Amino acid sequence: MKYPIPDPATLKLMAEKAMPLNRQLFKRWKKKPPRQLDEVVKEIHDEVFESLDCLACANCCKSISPALYYKDIERMAAALRMKPSDFMAKYTREDEEGDFVFRLTPCPFLMSDNYCQVYESRPKACREYPHTDRTRFYQILDLTLKNTTVCPAAYYVVEKLRGTNI
Repeated sequence: MKYPIPDPATLKLMAEKAMPLNRQLFKRWKKKPPRQLDEVVKEIHDEVFESLDCLACANCCKSISPALYYKDIERMAAALRMKPSDFMAKYTREDEEGDFVFRLTPCPFLMSDNYCQVYESRPKACREYPHTDRTRFYQILDLTLKNTTVCPAAYYVVEKLRGTNI
C-alpha cells in the first residue's frame, strides 16, 4: 500500500479528528497492554516505512526540535569540527522542561532538499523518530498521539493499529 504524505495542516486536521478514538484505544492499552503490541506495531511500522519517503516530508525537522543529550551535542560538534561549548552557544537553548533543544526551527541542519547536513551524527531522538518501532510501545502512547499531528508515518501506524483486534 502506498501512503500519501498530506501537507502539514491537513495532517494535523486528520490527526485531531482521529484523536478521540486513538485516546480511547490508548487508554485501554495503558491499563492493560496487549502481549503482542510490540510485535504488531513493529510489523505495521515496517509496512508504513517501506512505502513512505521521509525526505518527501521532513515535517519533523521543519516543526519540532528533538531533546539533545550531551552525547548528541558532542557528536554533532565533532562532525562540524566545533567545540561542544561553541556548538551549544550557537545552536541550542534550554526549553521549559530543562532539556537542550535547537534554538530555531526548522532544524539548522535541514538542507533545502530535506536531507540532513549532520545525518550520520544526528541526535538520538532524530534517529529513533517517530519511535514506532521501539519495544514497550505502551510506554510512549502519549508521545505517539502527539507525533500523529506532525508525522504522517506515526499517523498511519496508529490508524492501522486502530484497525487491529489487539
